[in-house]
Amino acid sequence: MMKNFDDIVGQKGLVELMKGAVKNGTVSQGYLLSGEFRSGKEFVATIFANALQCEDKEHAPCGKCKACKLAAERNHPDIKYIAHDKPSTVGVEDIRRQVNDDVVIKPYIGPYKIYIIEEAEKMTPAAQNALLKTLEEPPEYVVIILLATSEEEMLQTIRSRCVCLSMKPVPDDELRRFLINEYRVPDYKADICVAFARGNLGQAKALSQNEDFDKIKNQAVSLLKNITNMDGEDVNEAIHEVSKFRVNVDDFLDIIYIWYRDVLMFKSVNDINGLIFKPEFTDIKEMAKNLTYQEIEQIVEAVDTARARLKANVPFELTLRLLLLTIRENQR
Repeated sequence: MMKNFDDIVGQKGLVELMKGAVKNGTVSQGYLLSGEFRSGKEFVATIFANALQCEDKEHAPCGKCKACKLAAERNHPDIKYIAHDKPSTVGVEDIRRQVNDDVVIKPYIGPYKIYIIEEAEKMTPAAQNALLKTLEEPPEYVVIILLATSEEEMLQTIRSRCVCLSMKPVPDDELRRFLINEYRVPDYKADICVAFARGNLGQAKALSQNEDFDKIKNQAVSLLKNITNMDGEDVNEAIHEVSKFRVNVDDFLDIIYIWYRDVLMFKSVNDINGLIFKPEFTDIKEMAKNLTYQEIEQIVEAVDTARARLKANVPFELTLRLLLLTIRENQR
């Protein structure tokens, strides 16, 4: 089934703006949609493009007309996804060949000719300046949709000629409901994924489907429970096991951070309801009783330090070893 605006979760303002543009014909010729990795930019842009080409403007995208059927198969001749040869760069020739030299050709079947440029932040300054020539005087049927991780990564001259939109973090309750209803994720697992995703729908979905994430979560929790009884060799072995998993390092640090956030919360309010790691309540309670506020704070600060070290390209194993040693020292 073709996706439509109702399938976009947690972006009400964005959806209303795009629906209004489609229905009223108040379409701008340049859009800059920003949002972090996996936030759903491509999904939103594709639905918007499909709706613009749909023959039924009241229910666009209707999923029934010829334009929708072509768009659903990514075969609509007037919706173009700009490719780039180099993985880390969108070069000036990519833009000239696929956009600037192409805009002079009128739409084949639709009212618009739409160009979706993913990873627009990878455009070189020369590529952005080349695109600027088209944005300054585009044919009336052209719509250019730029997708970038951050609006600030684009030249000011590009931003000034686009409607700048941003993906908002999806509220936790909506994110949780989405995982439970659409992917049949159990309540407890949904809570974990929501806590880690921080409003990023794609990240929440990816975590819910990632078997390695479950394994590394369980291993991390076991490690934190038993770290006071581990010697240096045990710690090294744990680090070696963690490094085998295909999970983002930040996810592992998040597990540690959220665990001690639960410890701190229970110590403060003595209530299980706000905990993420509810099944481990007994261990959370015991740790909250034995740790001081200062010790918990020092562990949380050590997690932040570990993040900073990784960003500074300190090796993962060394970073994790220093973190775990700090945790062990504070839990004794």
